[in-house]
Order: sequence, then C-alpha cells, then structure tokens
Amino acid sequence: MISDRIGKKKVHSPGFQLLPRVLKEIALGIVLVQDLVKRYKELVALDHFNLEIEQGEVFGLLGPNGSGKTTAINCMLQLLTYEQGSIRLFGEDMEPTRYDLKRRIGIVPQNIAVFSQLTVLENIDYFCSLYVDSKFERKGLVEEAIAFVGLEEFRSFRPRKLSGGLIRRLNVACGIAHKPELIFFDEPTVAVDPQSRNAILEGIQQLNREGSTIVYTSHYMEEVEQICTRIMIMDHGKALAIGTKRELQNLIDIGERIEIELLEDAPEALELAQQLAHVVKATREGTTLRLACARGESNLTLTLAALAAAGIDYGRVFSEPPTLNDVFLEITGKELRD
Repeated sequence: MISDRIGKKKVHSPGFQLLPRVLKEIALGIVLVQDLVKRYKELVALDHFNLEIEQGEVFGLLGPNGSGKTTAINCMLQLLTYEQGSIRLFGEDMEPTRYDLKRRIGIVPQNIAVFSQLTVLENIDYFCSLYVDSKFERKGLVEEAIAFVGLEEFRSFRPRKLSGGLIRRLNVACGIAHKPELIFFDEPTVAVDPQSRNAILEGIQQLNREGSTIVYTSHYMEEVEQICTRIMIMDHGKALAIGTKRELQNLIDIGERIEIELLEDAPEALELAQQLAHVVKATREGTTLRLACARGESNLTLTLAALAAAGIDYGRVFSEPPTLNDVFLEITGKELRD
C-alpha cells in the first residue's frame, strides 16, 4: 500500500500511482501531456502538470475553481502558449498549426458559443464548416447533429427563442457535428433542467459508444460518477490523484456512511454509537441515526450488533461507500474558492 499526504490529510492508494511526476512510457494514449508549466506573471497556473488519456475513455477532470482545468484544456487545444512541457494528441506533437489534428477534435465550452442572428440549422452548419468543406457532406452531418440532440422541431428557431436547456443542446450539436474523435466537454450541463441534463449525459455516453474519446469537466460530482471511466482530481495546477471511482474512494480514510431509522425515541443510541471504535462521527436527528465510519468491512454488522445488545430496536438501514464528493473535499479541502 502506498501512502502520501495531501495538505494535512493522509490518503492511501491500493496500488495505483498517486501524484505522478513523470508518466511511464507505455503505449501512447490519445492524449499525452508531460511536465506542462503555464504562468500568468507571478501565478503558476500549471505546475509540471501530467495527463494521459487512452482512446475510448470518458475521462473526468475535476478541480475547484482556479485549479487549472480550463488552462490545461486550452493549452492542449493550443489556444494558450506555455513555458515548458510537451503535448501529444493522437500520438503526434500538438502545435498551433496542426489543423489536421484540430479537425479531429470537438469542443463544447461552458459559455454558450452560438450566433444569435443565425438559426439552429445555420449555427450548426457554420461550426461544422470549420472542419468540413463539402456542403453536400455537411448537410448530412448537420441533420444527424440536429437529430442527435433532439432539435428537429427547432431547426428554424434563433437562439433567443430557445430555453436554456435547448440552447445547451444546440451548443453540444455545434461542437460534435463534424464527428470528432476527441471531444472536450467543459461543464455542459450548467443551469439546465433535469430532463435536458439527462439528455446531454446520455448523448455523451452515446458518442463514446460510437468511438469518441471524451474529456469531461463538471462541478456536479454525480454526473462524473455516472459517466466517467477514470477521474483526475487536480488543484493548484497539479494532478493530486487519478483513478477509477472505486480507486479514488479507497484513497481516503473515511469508510461507509450508515443511516439507521430507530423505531422509538432512544437518546442513548447516539451515545452508544459515539463510543464505537469504528465510528468517526455520529449525529442524531429525531429517530434517524447517522454515522460516518472508518474504513473497514464489518462496520454495519458491528453497529447493528451493538444496538441489538443494548435493546434498541431499529427499522430501515441504509449504508453507502464514500461518494466522489467526499473524496474531492477530503483531497482539495473545504475552503471556499473564488
């Protein structure tokens, strides 16, 4: 077991690399970033940042505001210069003039990037034309994109006539109409209703099934848990941890969370729970007992046995492992960010 410290918190790794300084030379992925350094005067936005993404992944890139996520993406897209490091996409060096590589990339930005004076169809056709010259080929691609995001009934509408969710779906269509192999989604579901959010997430998974590699950033942890095959947590321009959801959960000392519905008002249940060795924190609200436990395989069994021995009756019991949000806060801290 590998151990390290992030801030003042101890984390554990079950056997995958934590805080990598140099990526191993293995089969090159679709994205390979090594020792990337980007500064804004005195501010170090990226501090020897490393990233490797294999073809076919849905890769989640997480971090607090100002952690360097957008800067890293803009460097990969050659929208920003950088002081040090290398970027390879599709196994080749990425440079500002590599338009052949850029044609294989799609971008769905956080900010809406459509033209208010153009219709839905015209917007998608314009952005597709940046990658595909043939009008005949574009016509089919545009129609596919419209159908993909469910905007068939709105093709002649201008953006100001669309709801927030429909505009977000238009934003997605503009970024993926040319069928890119690598797609960057930067918080694509901000401020949309649950139906539109579900449609966007299902669309991203469909794009992945059809062969696109996805890089996905979001502050909605449940979305990342739902769709991402591997996740990186970064802060202060550095990669702090990387792995699958399960691997990241195993990094922290917090184990499962247990919620127990007591069948009667039993104030002694809280005091009993607080005395259990495996319980890190216990709270009680009415007849609901909530426990945060240390890592272990028998926490629920030990808890229920202790309640039974004390003659405390209980009904519904709920247990879950630490969430990605728990991991994120444990690693990056709980201080408010700008």
